[in-house]
Amino acid sequence: MIKVGIVGGTGYTGVELLRMLSGHPHAELVAVTSRKEAGLALADMYPNLRGRVKLRFTDTLMADLSACDVVFYATPHGVAMKDAPKLMQAGVRLIDLAADFRFQDIGVFEQWYKITHSCPELVKEAAYGLVELNREAIRKARIVGNPGCYPTTMQLGFYPLLKAGLVDTAQLIADCKSGVSGAGRKAEVGYLFTETADNLKAYSVSGHRHAPETLARLQMMTTEKVGLLFTPHLVPMIRGMHSTLYARLTKKVSDEQLQALFEQSYQNEPFIDVMPFGSHPETRSTRASNILRLALHRPPDTNTVVILVVQDNLVKGAAGQAIQCMNLMFGLPETAGLSHLPVMP
Repeated sequence: MIKVGIVGGTGYTGVELLRMLSGHPHAELVAVTSRKEAGLALADMYPNLRGRVKLRFTDTLMADLSACDVVFYATPHGVAMKDAPKLMQAGVRLIDLAADFRFQDIGVFEQWYKITHSCPELVKEAAYGLVELNREAIRKARIVGNPGCYPTTMQLGFYPLLKAGLVDTAQLIADCKSGVSGAGRKAEVGYLFTETADNLKAYSVSGHRHAPETLARLQMMTTEKVGLLFTPHLVPMIRGMHSTLYARLTKKVSDEQLQALFEQSYQNEPFIDVMPFGSHPETRSTRASNILRLALHRPPDTNTVVILVVQDNLVKGAAGQAIQCMNLMFGLPETAGLSHLPVMP
């Protein structure tokens, strides 16, 4: 059994890790930390864990994480990098759900996150955790930087088109919407029920932290210069993400050829569902699962392809994807602990 630790187990991605790892056939939870909730039974904070998880939160400063095989960091940016050198010396693998190890360019990370990176030497060996596009690097990695939720949808949506050289890479557009859980478990006025219900708003239009992450990864898919216009929105639902992507075709290609391109690109991917051309994937069809669904559209008399992408922002967009990485790192079936169906209605 893989001995697993979680640092920052009180947030929404933390409890998703707990929910899925508690039923994982090859994982054993041995430590879950919290600075504020030390001593509290996990099931007292999250009743859905009753009868499945008997651990109590351990003080972050007192936890012996060296006894773990892998540690997940479901923490704010800047936490994982402080512990990474010590964990590497102890032979413990690390999967960070924040941004500490997503960027190979340290300067870009420090510019957007306003903190100095404390272990740039380890960034060089970290693998970017988007399994479908970086599988072999993840398999061999000691450190994985889990992708952001929005970047996951944008990269998987644009990838087949960029790889095939079919679109104008300088004019990619992403109109993305996320449920409120994407903001994390915190008490702020902007995320109160009375503020978010019956309301929809764009945010960070002039620049979102996920834009440079996405641009850097998209640029690896093509030799052409990539330009991305990305606008995120907050929608009045708890969980779920819907990204509508637009790209201008530069070559003559039929709808059937576009569909075949995406089906062939993802034909062996257990967590990507390429729906029939013209379908309308819904966020609820992925709720609480590690599935990402996408569908293609071609507005009449245009040279534009529209890609609709949906996922659960807490699972495929965060915790589920991290477990997918863990499975690869330890030579397990990639689907282990992740085969549960979406929850409907």
